[in-house]
Amino acid sequence: MANPVVAIVGRPNVGKSTIFNRIVGERISIVEDVPGVTRDRIYSSAEWLNHSFYLIDTGGIDIGDEPLLVQIRQQAEIAIDEADVIIFMTNGRDGVTSADEEVAKLLRRSNKPVVLAVNKIDNPEMRELIYDFYTLGFGDPYPISGAHGTGLGDLLDAVVRHFPKDGGQEYEEDVIKFCLIGRPNVGKSSLVNAILGEERVIVSDIAGTTRDAVDTSFVREGQKYVIIDTAGMRKRGKIYESTEKYSVLRALRAIERSDVVLVVLNAEEGIIEQDKKIAGYAHEAGRGVILIVNKWDAIEKDDKTMVEFERKIRDHFPFLDYAPILFVSAKTKQRLHKLLPLVQLVSDNHAMRVQTNVLNEVIMDAVAMNPTPTHNGRRLKIYYMTQVAVKPPTFVAFVNDPELMHFSYERFLENRIRDAFGFEGTPIKIIARPRK
Repeated sequence: MANPVVAIVGRPNVGKSTIFNRIVGERISIVEDVPGVTRDRIYSSAEWLNHSFYLIDTGGIDIGDEPLLVQIRQQAEIAIDEADVIIFMTNGRDGVTSADEEVAKLLRRSNKPVVLAVNKIDNPEMRELIYDFYTLGFGDPYPISGAHGTGLGDLLDAVVRHFPKDGGQEYEEDVIKFCLIGRPNVGKSSLVNAILGEERVIVSDIAGTTRDAVDTSFVREGQKYVIIDTAGMRKRGKIYESTEKYSVLRALRAIERSDVVLVVLNAEEGIIEQDKKIAGYAHEAGRGVILIVNKWDAIEKDDKTMVEFERKIRDHFPFLDYAPILFVSAKTKQRLHKLLPLVQLVSDNHAMRVQTNVLNEVIMDAVAMNPTPTHNGRRLKIYYMTQVAVKPPTFVAFVNDPELMHFSYERFLENRIRDAFGFEGTPIKIIARPRK
């Protein structure tokens, strides 16, 4: 099931970004950024009381030169479209303003759960300031302080109570779920249509848990597949055009529900920073990844063109060095017949298990070839390694001291594991733990 989305909405200067940063920085664990991938801090993956969700700061959305009230309305509309739960942020010191009432009208029409937060209640004596906010019609206001961090626990408790209880659309174990992600105009829809049109064996269209998305089930050569549509990239209106970087939230939901993610690049336009950000989401989520270069038919080529383009991809996506690259054309169907077999291969690798005794033979050979590093006169000792999870494959190395496991040596072990077992298309994780 895709993680719920929580949006912080409100007029300017009520402390949206302060609360966002305080929740993310102090109260909630956040996934680490991938080196080499810049991040727009409009959203963060977050957890509260074992509930994972996305937190959005609409104050980080740049609408442009629109008048202030129009900007507020547009930001609220985006959050209403995307969010499962909305935190309506107000400023206790200012009381209820006309801009607050404007946002409240939009939120009431949304039929989304709204939790009302009154910020800048910095001490108990100020709690009486919250009573005016009952007039907004969203039940009990929650007094909070961005300056001191007080009240956030009660606020988040109220938020998670509104999370969907159902588990969403479930599929059988043997179904391979994949999605296509990428910035607008890379040809995602054309590729989906080409894949489905070529097979002409669609079983059914099932409404998925992703809002506005459709899961399309089909079968090829006995293998069941589901394409999880990232419908958000074709969302209406100039609001989304002016906030292109923000629309990745739709892709994030599709990524979470997928086994394999196809990152689609546009051969005509080359690689831009937005491509790296989008690919980074798939890597962070631990999904299988295939890099698809679409519109390859539109490129003038010689015998070096593909090799040079592949080198550029590897330079721009060093964190995806495990991902296969496929050059295709949705228009001419060039190499399209290779796509689904590659999806199946990556899905199989993503779920692969390695026997412990075979794994340890590989690790011992690797240590013999390249002895473990030393630090301050102490040498790393690897006693044994075992695989503890799949999707992605995760290994625990039991060692004398995890601090001695240098990143470069961990990378060396990962490469030896890949040499021995393949794992093409899937990230793998190695965790060092002390032997008890």
